[in-house]
Amino acid sequence: MLPQLPCGSRPIHSITEQPMKRQDFSTYPVMIVDDETDALALLESFLYHEGFQKVLAFDDSLTALENFKKEEVALVVIDLRMPKLHGRDLLEEFSKLKPYVPVIVVTAESHIDTAIDCMKTGAVDYLTKPISINRFIASVRRALELRILNEDIMSLDKTAASDSQLTVPNIPSFITQDQEMISILRYAEVVAKSRQPVLISGETGVGKELVARAVHTLSGQKGGFVSINIAGLDDQMFSDTLFGHRRGAFTGALGDREGLIMKAANGTIFLDEIGDMNMSSQIKLLRLLQENEYYPLGSDTPMRSNARLVVATNRNLRQCMNDGKFRKDLYYRLCTHQVTIPPLRKRTGDIPLLFEHYLRIAEKAMGKGRLSYRKELTDFLVTYDFPGNVRELQSIVHDFVSRTETSWLATPLLKKIMAREQLPSGESNTTSNDELEPDVNGICFPSFPTLKYAESVLIDKALELAKNNQGTAAGLLGITRQALNNRLRRNKANGSD
Repeated sequence: MLPQLPCGSRPIHSITEQPMKRQDFSTYPVMIVDDETDALALLESFLYHEGFQKVLAFDDSLTALENFKKEEVALVVIDLRMPKLHGRDLLEEFSKLKPYVPVIVVTAESHIDTAIDCMKTGAVDYLTKPISINRFIASVRRALELRILNEDIMSLDKTAASDSQLTVPNIPSFITQDQEMISILRYAEVVAKSRQPVLISGETGVGKELVARAVHTLSGQKGGFVSINIAGLDDQMFSDTLFGHRRGAFTGALGDREGLIMKAANGTIFLDEIGDMNMSSQIKLLRLLQENEYYPLGSDTPMRSNARLVVATNRNLRQCMNDGKFRKDLYYRLCTHQVTIPPLRKRTGDIPLLFEHYLRIAEKAMGKGRLSYRKELTDFLVTYDFPGNVRELQSIVHDFVSRTETSWLATPLLKKIMAREQLPSGESNTTSNDELEPDVNGICFPSFPTLKYAESVLIDKALELAKNNQGTAAGLLGITRQALNNRLRRNKANGSD
């Protein structure tokens, strides 16, 4: 799996491999398929005017399909309404044969459902006739950029498959040794150079903004990183915050004000909690994505934007789309590059590293000397499911250090703090991004168990989580270590071990 992580201030490994060599697609031809010869000639002239030397033009969709099977092309531009083989069917065939070749649909059909269907089938863009040369060429260049990225990602997949231990990209703000997290960071490194949107999803507290900042840093863009949390913003507040306003646009607008999109010029605009955006604001964001244009409140003159868009959500946007709460066309514009950050409970190997990192930060912030602790303390930490993820771990460590009055971190004090963090009975850490497991510790019974069998399973699971540390396991079970030893001896004597 490719595309995340949060936190830290140093890489665990260093990169030793050579940079990937990118394929040059400038020597590959661009294929155009349209049964209208005038439209075909117009698009061909657009490409030649912009310096594309090789163009393959077909007015017969079946002939184009046969040629596509034999020859490598950089990208394809197709119409929809064509005899012999409809453009929608041609798109599907292209996607099956060579899914790495980007396809742009240029058609007179302006129905939104048709556009969404084409994007779902594999089209990278959908343009309606009549079309301007600027819009067409911009779409072609974005498609070529995606082709290059696809090649890089395919190389990354091959590297991930062949390497048992992946190296961490040199991103100073990340600490991890989890292989899935490392794959995500490497994916972020590849897509950072793209101008396409990036959709980051994950539970609250996993570090979505940190990933967004990493994408911005790796992109090498000269502009700044501007972050906006859009949860709870109505349409006017969203538009005013992002796009700004002109004097007199509304009561209290005594002068012009630039929006944050202007401050993100030549940089990155990060929209957090995108799943909470209202439908009116979604339309305006869609226009920004399609045309790179926006209207300040109270203005009839469009403004241009070159800011890179990165969005994040803790919701399942596909489910929101199916429920009619998120526009389908906006979703398919946003999901070009997707990064899903796993929760901390699914990468427990990072917990000791992050604990150590936040411990040293808290020591310094509170003016305390270096604090020590036993390994059983981190063994106990990894048994907790951290519904608040990395953010919760940071909070627990800070509280732990502030309550410690000696140079020794006591495990009983940590247990007391974490007992306070436990959710009340009947509540659970819900997330719309992942399906909830039957139990976060993986315990479930196919049928109602006997008391003896349930006790045996719980003891085995507690020992597994505690890495066979009987003191920690006893704490998880709510019994003393002596009581656990007695039960283990009894189970062994009964032959149930």
